[in-house]
Amino acid sequence: MFDSMDGTAYNQEQGTRARKLFAAVVLAALDDAIADDKKYGNGPEQIARWARSRDGREVLTCAGIDPNERVVEGLMKFVGAGVRTSVALSREESERRAAAAIAEAA
Repeated sequence: MFDSMDGTAYNQEQGTRARKLFAAVVLAALDDAIADDKKYGNGPEQIARWARSRDGREVLTCAGIDPNERVVEGLMKFVGAGVRTSVALSREESERRAAAAIAEAA
């Protein structure tokens, strides 16, 4: 009985690891598009082309992201903002954005 539960837990853990790996690939693609945007000015178009491609859709799906047009538009908006993913995911950046939103509302 415990063997099947251990196997299920192991498979769940492996699936989570794989999803995190594909999420890292998505973050790397975003960083590459941001770099292209700063260098050539075509970052949002690059990420949209990648996300709409077969490989991009497969990577997004494996990362647990539904590859629909709304997601593509969100990726394009994120690249257009020009904030690197490592900065955007940091606590300092979230606190800065929250403070800016509060200041804007006042």
